[in-house]
Amino acid sequence: MKIFHCGNCGNTTFFHNRNCVNCGYRLGFSPLSLELRAVDPIGTDTTGKALWRPTGRERTYRFCENAKTDVCNWLVADGDDSVFCRACRHNRLIPNDLDTFRRISEAERHLFYAFLKWDLPAPDRKADPEGGMVFDYLEDSHLPDGSCQQAMTGHDEGVISIRAAEADDAVRETVRAQMGEPYRTLLGHFRHESGHFIWNKLVRDAGLIDQCRAVFGDESVDYDQAIARHYSEGPPRFWADTYISTYASMHPWEDFAETFAHVLHITDALETAHCYGMALKAPNPELLTAEVDFDPYGITDFEKLADVWVPLSLAINSIHSAMGERPLYPFILSPRVREKMGFVHKLITRQPV
Repeated sequence: MKIFHCGNCGNTTFFHNRNCVNCGYRLGFSPLSLELRAVDPIGTDTTGKALWRPTGRERTYRFCENAKTDVCNWLVADGDDSVFCRACRHNRLIPNDLDTFRRISEAERHLFYAFLKWDLPAPDRKADPEGGMVFDYLEDSHLPDGSCQQAMTGHDEGVISIRAAEADDAVRETVRAQMGEPYRTLLGHFRHESGHFIWNKLVRDAGLIDQCRAVFGDESVDYDQAIARHYSEGPPRFWADTYISTYASMHPWEDFAETFAHVLHITDALETAHCYGMALKAPNPELLTAEVDFDPYGITDFEKLADVWVPLSLAINSIHSAMGERPLYPFILSPRVREKMGFVHKLITRQPV
């Protein structure tokens, strides 16, 4: 994620900021320029909605309708027929609790930042009524006998369901421990489930199923049987040689979605490192040397990203260990995994596969 600067005073600002902490200027993120802008009020439009103009710019904007409840800080170009921003217009069911919705919305906008950077297909249900991307944030059901029926996170033909309770750190950590997972985040859910959507758009609908099968395996094998087998027998022996996670080993669809999520993890983390000017110069330069002196979103060769990410993540994991924390990135990029990531990266950067 990029670091931004206030257009009024030059102070450093961050993606989710609503106001500059130095000068107090109102800030809004423009999905058109992918910049966090300092904005000035300039009146209202014909419907009475407030209009804003970024400092030094000509174009005018409205704030997303969800800004009214401090859920969103994104801008909507004046003239756009939606009252919601490029991210929020995909929401269909939202949680009742406002704080929960705020945390979910932050992760959703983080996902859409990458989608916009790569210009990935993300039609909403207005543009694509049958297969457009739509989000349902599902709340757990409390049954008459006092038990709780947990909502499920998943994807079905563009409908991405997220269990709203996972916005609670304690709930999510409990599930992570129960599932024996090394990593579980709200943003990770968004990236994984949107990977299924991307498979639909960039593999199935693009006529690239055979190419994808050659890398990930035959996705036509029965999904329900594969899932049942995974939970009864566990992952295959030596799974880490082939898969980024045990979950990826369940079925080629899950393998693709997990791989897509990790390409986003790595690219976004490297963009952050690039903005901070991070470099790694360890005593053993053959193993632990890395300098993020490039914009990862502009790289077409995934191997270049992986070659920098591996030593950088090892160093970050060591820092976490020194603080008594679990590794930040507890995954191994084996040669086979890197091949899969390279395939996904070619897809999303519009290269032949």
